[in-house]
Amino acid sequence: MTGSLVSPATRQRVRDLATPIATALGRLGLTPNALTGIGFLGTCVAAFAAANQWWLAAGVLVLVFGFFDLFDGTLARATGQASRLGAFLDSTFDRAGEGIVYIGIAAGCLAAEFSLGVVLSAAAMAAAFMVSYTRAKAESLGFASGTGMANVGLAPREIRIVILAIGLIGAAVFGGRLMDPTFAPDGRLLAGPPAFALAASLAAITLLATLTTVQRILHVRSQSREG
Repeated sequence: MTGSLVSPATRQRVRDLATPIATALGRLGLTPNALTGIGFLGTCVAAFAAANQWWLAAGVLVLVFGFFDLFDGTLARATGQASRLGAFLDSTFDRAGEGIVYIGIAAGCLAAEFSLGVVLSAAAMAAAFMVSYTRAKAESLGFASGTGMANVGLAPREIRIVILAIGLIGAAVFGGRLMDPTFAPDGRLLAGPPAFALAASLAAITLLATLTTVQRILHVRSQSREG
């Protein structure tokens, strides 16, 4: 029940790929905390794009700045600047950025009169936050050493970012509006293919994040019994 779709070996390979990029950014004078701030601002731009129903831009930005999030921690470790404050800021701004993106998607769906999308955005955000909360609480109570909880569960943040980006880009690829009268003979607004693409990704995030939370709860219960 603890398997993740992202293995520790895969995480390490990605970190290895990010290291030369992060160190290059460091040589430009950027600090790890500055990279954290840039990443957060990038997610705010993604949220703005989603709120305006610029789905392609939103999807690309979510993907780019989701990967960009690797650089602050990687630079901190590579240059010996890792600190508890930096880790705190990184985690805090990650959660804030993720929430803002979902709010932007909800705003875009609301503007398009796609009520199901609004509900699914809220559900996906709540489920994603529970994944982060169970990790933080478990690690603070000593149920997982270091960042061990990151390897527990089907859908850690990396997986959620990819699924969300696919849904946003899919909404753009299908073209047209989320709710379109051309799909109903009487002119009523009905969900079109772009809406289905976005809704499917949000529903998948909600389901997988909920399962991940359950997996982490069971993992902590198992460790508690062992202790």
